[in-house]
Amino acid sequence: MQPGPVRRRLAALVLVLVLATGCTSTAPSDRPDPAPRADPSLVRTASGALRGTVADDHRLFAGIPYAAPPVGRLRWRPPEPAPAWDGERQATRSGPRCLQDPGGDLELGRQTDEDCLRLNVWTPPASDEKRPVMVWIHGGAFVNGSGGIYDARRLAARGEIVVVTVNYRLGTMGFLAHPALGSAGDVGNYGLADQQAALRWVRDNIAEFGGDPARVTVAGESAGGMSVCDHLVAPGSQGLFAAAIIQSAPCQAQAPLPVAEQRSLDYAAGVGCPDPGTAADCLRALPADTLRKPVWFVEIGADRLTGPVTGTTALPVDPVRAIADGTAAPVPVLIGTNRDEFTLFVAMRYLRDDYRYTPEQYPGLLADTFGPDAAQVAARYPIDRFGPDSRASVPLAYAATVTDAEFACVADRMATELRGAAPVYAYEFNDRQAPAPEPLQTLPFPVGAGHSLELRYLFDVGGAPPLSPRQQALSEAMIDYWSAFVATGTPSAPGAPPWPQFGDGSYLSLRPDGSRVTTAFAQEHQCAFWADLED
Repeated sequence: MQPGPVRRRLAALVLVLVLATGCTSTAPSDRPDPAPRADPSLVRTASGALRGTVADDHRLFAGIPYAAPPVGRLRWRPPEPAPAWDGERQATRSGPRCLQDPGGDLELGRQTDEDCLRLNVWTPPASDEKRPVMVWIHGGAFVNGSGGIYDARRLAARGEIVVVTVNYRLGTMGFLAHPALGSAGDVGNYGLADQQAALRWVRDNIAEFGGDPARVTVAGESAGGMSVCDHLVAPGSQGLFAAAIIQSAPCQAQAPLPVAEQRSLDYAAGVGCPDPGTAADCLRALPADTLRKPVWFVEIGADRLTGPVTGTTALPVDPVRAIADGTAAPVPVLIGTNRDEFTLFVAMRYLRDDYRYTPEQYPGLLADTFGPDAAQVAARYPIDRFGPDSRASVPLAYAATVTDAEFACVADRMATELRGAAPVYAYEFNDRQAPAPEPLQTLPFPVGAGHSLELRYLFDVGGAPPLSPRQQALSEAMIDYWSAFVATGTPSAPGAPPWPQFGDGSYLSLRPDGSRVTTAFAQEHQCAFWADLED
């Protein structure tokens, strides 16, 4: 195997992973809805006119600035309003990606810029009807990805909803929590502030695109789903959305302020700004390229991520605790995970690092991940339960432990705690033959319904074989379910099984051979065992 080419090809996966406050704005005006426009490619926003692209079944307005460039004195500050422009601004191409982790960037830094706070708006054909809106926050461990990856034309056309995909500051630019950058507890979370600024932009401008600012759903996968958890509890996000979609989100992985501050101090010293007294000016004077390497806050298994910081002004309490305390926003929630979440990360380590999972390594993997509970986990997840061939059974056993502990059972607990305030609808994406990029087809173990693989059923993201006819039918049903939830707060799909509220633990298992309701999710993922370990 040639690790270099494999590493470059795997980086394409990171673009769809997913491990993905402050700007003032005026309240929505009371002016009447505009009359249908003669030219559907022209829209006027608070900052100026936009010229987009019109197709038979959708419109696209791309690369729209929703905040001022976060450069110079605005580096590591809350986003400020986007400056106005004269005349028509071309809105036919996505803007630059925010600075990426160089270790996972397929394009090796190309098409990136510190000036990246752009969003894309996909709409159905123009009409005088106000459509519901989904604001999509991309994943990528808070260090990779962009809103431009997600082609939402099928959601806009079939689902008849407006979809907004957002860029936000990533990695060091988005989440460095150095104490010199602000007052006590007012550091980090710049990427989260960007997302809030985008939600305010939607509130103030989306009616001009045919969207209904009173029916906004905030949605995301992986790091984007974690962000949605944050918005459910962040003071600055309240009132900016009416429903939430959380996909494959380890919402317990935010960093507490003391940890983030210390790692940010160490990071600053490593880039030549060791003196806390002068660090702010020193860091803001550095070329952007010297800050591409992320500051890391959290580990999940053998993988790392940066991201939101709790115990701060922007995020006083971590979302899992706030949800348990009953202080999350009381809005309808659609929440779910994939059947085999962590197989993707195990596969990436296998290919990227040439790591070979062996029976001898299994106890050490569990010890690194679960500490003193490793022996109990090993007894509950024995290798031989996952097949006779250790080349497959060891990685599958390890992946199952992290899937259940960090994804499935966290989501199950949040669904249980959220259901008292507003309707909750839970799902498991269970297509274990989901198309995956070619490198993942060379492994000695199946990836199954791995992390991020459901995204192709909602968006056109490319990078894998086409869907089969049955998978295409599942895709159409998922688009219908998601769109109905965005429109009404209740997921439904013509000709597909009814989706009950979570209630007694009911999940909709999304499968190409026929989706079905199940109440066995918590048992299959051994959630009682993981709850006992936490206690």
